[in-house]
Amino acid sequence: MGYQHRLLGLPKASASVWLLSLLPLVLVHCKGETASAPPPPLPHVEVVDVIQKDVPIYSEWVGTLDGSVNALIRAQVSGYLMRRPYTEGGYVKKGDLLFELDPSKFKAALDQAQGDLAKAQAQLMKTKQDVERDTPLAKQGAISKKEFTDSVQAYEAAKGATASAKAAVEQAKLNLGWTRITAPIDGVVGIAKAQIGDLIDANSELTSMSTLDPIRVYFPISEQEYLQAAEKIQQRYKEHKEGEDHGGVQPELILGGEKVYPHKGQFFLVNRQVDVKTGTILVAAIFPNPNSLLRPGQFARVRAVTKTREKALLVPQRAVTELQGSYQVAVVTSDNTVDIRPIKVGQRAGNLWIIDQGLNQGERVVVEGLQKLKAGMTVDPKPFRDQPE
Repeated sequence: MGYQHRLLGLPKASASVWLLSLLPLVLVHCKGETASAPPPPLPHVEVVDVIQKDVPIYSEWVGTLDGSVNALIRAQVSGYLMRRPYTEGGYVKKGDLLFELDPSKFKAALDQAQGDLAKAQAQLMKTKQDVERDTPLAKQGAISKKEFTDSVQAYEAAKGATASAKAAVEQAKLNLGWTRITAPIDGVVGIAKAQIGDLIDANSELTSMSTLDPIRVYFPISEQEYLQAAEKIQQRYKEHKEGEDHGGVQPELILGGEKVYPHKGQFFLVNRQVDVKTGTILVAAIFPNPNSLLRPGQFARVRAVTKTREKALLVPQRAVTELQGSYQVAVVTSDNTVDIRPIKVGQRAGNLWIIDQGLNQGERVVVEGLQKLKAGMTVDPKPFRDQPE
């Protein structure tokens, strides 16, 4: 208030002159504040270099797994199921007992057949002796020709009856043996389709089993793919049959998600003809399966290198932006300005895109900080932590 009163106490003209004298000082002070404000920081981005190298190109197919050897276990005779000593889902060896039917009636049948054979053999011996006795008598005319003929015919009939009785004994032995149903192969046995005490009919399916190590995967490929890859696949098939490894194409198995099965396989066979309905041909590959992780009926993707893209340009997939079917990247030029550039992409190579058009080797593309960029702006580029190799 004192200051204001002093101003008010001055003559009007003097007050105006005094205020005007202060104006340059105020302007200089404001100008100094403006000059000292720092410029805003440049946007920080992370970049990778466009790399160039030869890239293997994979083809993929959907396949179905199956045992390398499969067996349906069927009953060959009828009877009541007495035992099932194997563990369902367990591993058994060839010859292990899986099922046993009640053998009592088959033992009785064998005893009967053996008794019939003994009778037939006794009759054979008698008729043979009759022929031996009647032969000289017939030569002497002591017996009629008809009597001798009847004696010979009885002997021949006895030989036939004996052979038939022997066959019946062998069949009875087979039937008795078939009451014990054993594993025809090494492998894993499935769930039983019959329970203890069930009456089993002949030819009834009791279970199934498969050899799982190695395991096969069957998959269809197009006729065009087959023609392109036939030489490599057939060469690999020959190598497998000859038991040699000449570095042929080895397929890989991709399980649920993107998990790659750790063991590589071998092409095993190509079917004899193309399916005229689908235009595909069935191919099989075989894979090691030491822990029985893979099971028949599983679906999996099979991939194999079918060609090599030489001197391909590559950038991370995260550097590429897709908009309505068009692709673009943010390129940082030599003066650190942003160039939003349209590109054409080819196939994927892992987590990288093959670039068909729009980039050159060594150019820098942005992988982090894309959201804040505009064409022409200046940025502060830093190398991305995970540079492609």
